[in-house]
Amino acid sequence: MNDSPAAASTVSLVVGEEELLVDRAVATLLAGATAPGGNPVQDNSTARPSDVAAAGLGPGEFASLVSPSLFGGGQAVVIRGIQDASKELAAVLERYAAAPEPDTVLVLTHAGAAKGKALLTALTKTGIRVIRCPKITRDGERIEFVRGEFRRLGRKAGQASVRALIDAVGNDLSELAAACAQLADDVTGAIDEATVARYYRGRAEASGFTVADRAVEGKLGGALEQLRWALATGVAPVLISSALAQGVRALGKVGGAPRGRSSDALAGELGMPPWKIDRVRRQLNGWTPDGVAHALQAVAEADAQVKGEGASAPYALERAIRQIVACRDGG
Repeated sequence: MNDSPAAASTVSLVVGEEELLVDRAVATLLAGATAPGGNPVQDNSTARPSDVAAAGLGPGEFASLVSPSLFGGGQAVVIRGIQDASKELAAVLERYAAAPEPDTVLVLTHAGAAKGKALLTALTKTGIRVIRCPKITRDGERIEFVRGEFRRLGRKAGQASVRALIDAVGNDLSELAAACAQLADDVTGAIDEATVARYYRGRAEASGFTVADRAVEGKLGGALEQLRWALATGVAPVLISSALAQGVRALGKVGGAPRGRSSDALAGELGMPPWKIDRVRRQLNGWTPDGVAHALQAVAEADAQVKGEGASAPYALERAIRQIVACRDGG
């Protein structure tokens, strides 16, 4: 955040493409916002702050939005996606940021990419408040986000339950935040791995990746059970065959990596997060290079059958699972 004296102006810039974090930053800036004179924003109106897109917004419309209210009191304006602003609007925004209206709180958002970079640089140099919301891409950052959500909600969740929730819900922050809120509202006591599995059984356990995990671990009964559950709940056979292929390929990638190197050191080279490398290393128990090669052949055949060469996709998947387990056992 920019803490220069000019940052006390009524203009703020939120930079980043992580939509949930951007929305929260905007809401925080608007909540209880006051103009320099102490006037509450929208004090004499129950209307919501003006919230518009920069694309298609003309300089005249912008001037109308930020003009002082005829009824007194403060007002708030949010302009989103200023990387899409026209050259004329960009010039107006830069001039306005240097000398803003005292009773108008203006919040701008910018995706932070190369498009509109000149405007981003110019606005930053005016000394306005800048809040950055970079996209969360690393697994560790996502884990910390979920932990933070539970802390914000006054709850605690251990490493295993956080990992299980991410595996179940996916990487979308909005969906993860909603899942945290649901668990915090509905569950009394500890939010553990069993609780997450109970709430998200249809998503966490009936996925192709769970089928693949059970298969490469040599758990034939569990893999077949999860396969039938996945198919019954509508998971497409092609997604399951893809997961099986990814699971076996991961065995080959991790099995061929130097054993003495840490998972953190291998993450970039293998294109896998450290936690997944650790899990695959555990799954490698019982596998030989020849077994992995034969399992890859089995999943390739199953994939072709699922995509139209075979009469029954479920049969092809079940046969592939049996072959994978047999390959692990040296068959």
